[in-house]
Amino acid sequence: MNTKPEVVPPIHHDESAEHAIRVQKVHDMQQEGLQPWPEYKPVSVTTAQALTEFAKSADETKEYSMAGRLMSLRDHGKTFFAHLQDRSGQIQLYIKKDALGDAVFAQFKKYIDVGDQIFARGTLFTTKKGEVTLDAQEIILLSKCLHPLPEKYHGLADVEQRYRQRHLDLISSPEAREKFRKRSTIVQNIRNFLQSKDFIEVETPMLHAIPGGAAARPFTTHHNAYDMDLYLRIAPELFLKRLVVGGFERVFEINRNFRNEGVSTRHNPEFTMLEFYMAHGDYDDGMALVEELIKSGVVAAHGTTSFEFQGKTISVETPFKRLTVEQALIEIGSLSAAEITPNAIDATMKRHNITLPGKPGYGMKLFGLFEELVESKIVQPTFITGYPLEVSPLAKKDPKNPELTARAELFIVGMEFANLFTELNDPIDQAQRFQQQANARSAGDDEAHYFDADFVKALEYGLPPTVGVGIGIDRLIMLLTNTSTIKDVILFPTLKIAK
Repeated sequence: MNTKPEVVPPIHHDESAEHAIRVQKVHDMQQEGLQPWPEYKPVSVTTAQALTEFAKSADETKEYSMAGRLMSLRDHGKTFFAHLQDRSGQIQLYIKKDALGDAVFAQFKKYIDVGDQIFARGTLFTTKKGEVTLDAQEIILLSKCLHPLPEKYHGLADVEQRYRQRHLDLISSPEAREKFRKRSTIVQNIRNFLQSKDFIEVETPMLHAIPGGAAARPFTTHHNAYDMDLYLRIAPELFLKRLVVGGFERVFEINRNFRNEGVSTRHNPEFTMLEFYMAHGDYDDGMALVEELIKSGVVAAHGTTSFEFQGKTISVETPFKRLTVEQALIEIGSLSAAEITPNAIDATMKRHNITLPGKPGYGMKLFGLFEELVESKIVQPTFITGYPLEVSPLAKKDPKNPELTARAELFIVGMEFANLFTELNDPIDQAQRFQQQANARSAGDDEAHYFDADFVKALEYGLPPTVGVGIGIDRLIMLLTNTSTIKDVILFPTLKIAK
């Protein structure tokens, strides 16, 4: 059978004049025996470290070696002024023909472009304009850049291009770099906070034989060696609770989850969650922990307990406000108590053009009204409690009202940030609820839980009274960096394939 060889398209094809010139420079360099991508050169400092040290000592005799990307280049004939950027910031370079020598200076002038990665060695001095500058005694090209960088003052104007070519966004935008540095700091603060409370960090599977732990549609994949279909994790919950059964009484995981759902400014199919479980606690303990963790994150990011988000001043002073679903429908959703009774709720939903899949019960209808009429109107941190059993298949019943669950969700600026509940540890009750969920799937609800017999058996070995908490990391970063779309806080968000 004759088959044509697969044609592999180039990663990037650029026919611009600037690209052609730079490619030609590479050929010319190689003809002269020069390496466009040579071995690395060891550096002694970052640009920020050099500037800090010089500010303390003003020693103009000490040599520094540094490396980074050339962000500007101004030709003055026998001298150049340039700016070198590394992970810590930028520093100005002063490059002289007399210092480099005729041959090296000529090569620099002929082959070096803005965007190139270079090594620079020299001493520091302060210019007449007051800018600390490296008087370069040595310049070496480390990696040739074959494309022009985005325009200096405007960066990447095309939002889609910023997401598809995040490397260019990070090169040209200090704000983007700072946002992702802050993300790293916030995540590390979360780790430190939980470890200070005697939690241990664990890792659980991302490939699941049965998807569970959340109401969501999973992605599917196939394992060739086992010849079996698997699901990408929608939540780590059921595995983390197995660990609590096994004796790890305080565990957490900062995990990647995958949900085959719609995209929006608040949703990405692949996202980061924090889940933690604490034995011998309930959802009231969970709310207290979440309050403390959120407050700690805000102080770490802003140095204070209040901050601005999209023109609104948000305060995380504790305790946060608490409302039941029904109270929220009345206080925030502007409904009367009479409108949300079992006899009147269908008419109320019809009046607000709310429809639900399958054959929802009263609890599901109540929750549907809440999602439509309340969520987006919550601004300050508010815990919503009193969730119906139908929408909380893994939560323990509220001891005060067995029709409800011991569950709370935290909402801020119209977004859900945390979901927590006293975990269901009765294996008989859990099996019954799984069966109800399985029936809902059969009736057409693609987001209902599967029946997980293995998890039920794990519960039969005794899960202690436990509170579980899930917090959306991406949304938390949005909140703490005053960002309106989730794609701006995920380095590489999921995008449609460009045609």
